[in-house]
Amino acid sequence: MPDRPGDLGPLNLPDVFPPVSDAEWESVIRADLKGADYDKRLLWRTEEGVTVRPFYRSGDLSELATQIESHPGAFPFTRGSGRSPSFDSTAHAEGQTAVRADLLHDAGATTVQELGFALAEGVERMAALTDRGIPAGTAASSITFFFAVGSTFFLEIAKLRAARLAWAQVVTAFGVQDPATARMRQVVRTARTNKSTYDPYTNLLRVTTEALSACIGGCDTLSVESFGFDSHLATNVGRILVEESHVNAVADPAGGSYYVEVLTDMLARQGWAALQDVERRGGFAALEAAGAIRKALAQSRARREEAMASRRLTLVGVNSYPDVDALEPAVSPQPEGWRLAMPYERLRTRMATYARETGRRPVVLLLTRGDVKMRMARANFALNFFGCAGFAIVQNDTLDGATADLVVLCSSDPEYLAFAQDICPRTSAPVIVAGNPKDQREQLVAAGVQGFVHVQSNAVATLTEWLDRLEIGGKAAHAS
Repeated sequence: MPDRPGDLGPLNLPDVFPPVSDAEWESVIRADLKGADYDKRLLWRTEEGVTVRPFYRSGDLSELATQIESHPGAFPFTRGSGRSPSFDSTAHAEGQTAVRADLLHDAGATTVQELGFALAEGVERMAALTDRGIPAGTAASSITFFFAVGSTFFLEIAKLRAARLAWAQVVTAFGVQDPATARMRQVVRTARTNKSTYDPYTNLLRVTTEALSACIGGCDTLSVESFGFDSHLATNVGRILVEESHVNAVADPAGGSYYVEVLTDMLARQGWAALQDVERRGGFAALEAAGAIRKALAQSRARREEAMASRRLTLVGVNSYPDVDALEPAVSPQPEGWRLAMPYERLRTRMATYARETGRRPVVLLLTRGDVKMRMARANFALNFFGCAGFAIVQNDTLDGATADLVVLCSSDPEYLAFAQDICPRTSAPVIVAGNPKDQREQLVAAGVQGFVHVQSNAVATLTEWLDRLEIGGKAAHAS
């Protein structure tokens, strides 16, 4: 023992940090919530049907021994190959049997659909090869899975890990002799569905986080696609990940993370259940021929489009925090296909066409008055809302000297009626209210208010309506 005064000797962590039970953690959390609904505030329910809790602890891994106790490069390959990913902007698999889960992603699939449909197609590829007399191990080794990774960081990490875990079980069921052949080969590229032609540098940020997800998730090959920015920047993402983040120095850096391991298990289970559902319904080829897969993807795509339009799903720079001065789209490479930003891009295209033809952009005046907190919050909301369509935004507390195509009143609910009664007779521009004062709507309409924008508004429908009413771009342009 040290004999210097005040030296307590070796630190005994269990004494200094005594165990804290889950119940104690929950008690502190609920106290901090001060009566707010725990489930609504802290549980994240993804579109995949996965419910994520606010914290995970070691006890949550008690039944995941097979998943977490293997080492990188060993069955069931949840932890990857143990080798660093390669970077290839033109990654493809010559002579290989390709399962294109990335095309499912492009079509709007949820993560669970990606896993379930890709695994189901892989099963049929395996069956077709083994029916021709090809050994199961050889058949499995000839199949390469292509994935796209989006910007939901941890979900994408877990997706790649879950895919390998589930595929190892599929290949095992075919009776392979060499467990090494059960490792899924993953070629991954950055997503296209979440990119915008009007926000190239946010696209660059997105591909950076997506590339990091792919590397941490254990992909074999990664392709970083440029979208609206120069291709050399896409190439540099891989260099930065290697030289500065050192992704090539650690195998499975997410291994052992309570959160990532539980998320991996949940996605693997749900992906497996989706695979079983496809098998019960006749298999991947039968469902594809019947149009059932196309229909399922169309439904999930429609749900995401509606969530984007109502801004329940946020795409920064597109339906929130737009660059209001960006009227012209980027000219750098833009892969084709469906994207979440398209409805908003059509609005901006109408605005850009109008600005070119008339030499001016329509102006939205955010007129503020009254309660400071509410007027600023609603002015910021309205700036985001109308900025998504490319309107020029002016904020003021008076009509004097202002020229506006549309006036938005920004105040508190109790103050709106007097505000509207003062402003509406003094301007020829349409006046709308930022908010949803349900008890006063009829009175506000009677005072001259022509519309309301609020958090429950469908932004695409509302913005389209005002472009039509203000004859910006014309209804014909919208229809085209």
